[in-house]
Amino acid sequence: MNLKTEKVKNDFSKRLHMAMDNAQLPLRGRARILSQTFGISDKGAGKWLKGEAIPETSKIPLISDFLNVKAEWLLSGIGVMKSTDEKQSNTQPTDHLIPVLSWQQANQKDSLKNINANHKNWLAAHPNMIKDCYALEVLGESMLPEFRPHDYLYVTTDLESVLLKTGDFVILQTKDHQEALFKRLVIETDGMFLQVLNEKWPQQTIPLTGSFKIVAKIVGFWRDLSNSSIS
Repeated sequence: MNLKTEKVKNDFSKRLHMAMDNAQLPLRGRARILSQTFGISDKGAGKWLKGEAIPETSKIPLISDFLNVKAEWLLSGIGVMKSTDEKQSNTQPTDHLIPVLSWQQANQKDSLKNINANHKNWLAAHPNMIKDCYALEVLGESMLPEFRPHDYLYVTTDLESVLLKTGDFVILQTKDHQEALFKRLVIETDGMFLQVLNEKWPQQTIPLTGSFKIVAKIVGFWRDLSNSSIS
């Protein structure tokens, strides 16, 4: 073991955690935030955080820009972490992140208004994000094969900026359930319907009645392929 190399890795890990602390990023889920933002696996990002590896030099400016710190400091510890005149946000950790809500939270009115920097789970934002956005983790199998358990849905509640049409995937608040629902929207001449994608599901289509309220639209999703059989 090269002790000097190990020290360099450990020191980088400490600075990376310091930068993420400064950005008010929660300790839990940091590997996921880094992996999604910089296109690496959760395992690879975990090695950065554990002092087992250092990012490629080309990624250092990207990481430092994302965390709003000096690239030279992040890489080598030389100089100051960030300029003294840079302002810190006291709302959410960074504009590059959106909160991950539970399905119970998504079924509550104005749940996004209660999110602040103390929220535990955050996800790197999707390029199609507009405003009033959050993420949800897929838990069930009703939307297989397109959406798998543990996929993350990128959601916008800004329905005024999007035109709903047949084929859109929507989030619905319900009066009869504690959790929000995720379905495909079908608009026909005789009404609007909600559809599951799993052909093995007992009820493929249900009418959109007063018991449901469309509150958000899916604009993208993220899937962790690091543990997938896909090569």
